[in-house]
Amino acid sequence: MRIVLLGAPGSGKGTQAALLVAEVDLPHISTGALLRAAVKAGTLLGKRAKTVIDRGELVSDEIMLGLIEERLAQPDVKNGFIMDGYPRNLAQAEALDELLERIGQPVVEALQIDVDLEMLIERISKRAAEEGRSDDTEEVVRKRMRVYEEQTAPVMEYYARKGLLSRVLGDGTVDEVFQRIKGVLQIRAA
Repeated sequence: MRIVLLGAPGSGKGTQAALLVAEVDLPHISTGALLRAAVKAGTLLGKRAKTVIDRGELVSDEIMLGLIEERLAQPDVKNGFIMDGYPRNLAQAEALDELLERIGQPVVEALQIDVDLEMLIERISKRAAEEGRSDDTEEVVRKRMRVYEEQTAPVMEYYARKGLLSRVLGDGTVDEVFQRIKGVLQIRAA
């Protein structure tokens, strides 16, 4: 099973990915974690990424795809994976699919966790307060959501055209959302 989890910041992707990992015993591939690990380990791609990060720029799609390719070459992903946080735009989705097709591990499910904008703002504001973060103001969050919608809508359409997109309501308790996701995966596996 090769799953791509999609959803806005605060939609619960990371939380649901952790539950799925425990349920289906597949590795969780988080691009943020891959990037941090590569920088810490001082790999060739990690060094390239650190140079970009130190300049205050975003890491290129080329570097991120290289990190993903390295991760997918590890033996624990032979039975599949749960990818969280990538792809974030259409170019990334197309490049990821090309890579996965080349290595014979195409995506079999793209799960979009849908959450109402006001609920997302409430969740992120609560998280910011709990973590002492001052950068997640309502204005900043609304801007991030606009950018997310502009960039991610084409990704959802891309996977929908391929017949791979399922949408899950992300409102409710963590367990309620997880039960919905499990239901979708059981339907798709049948």
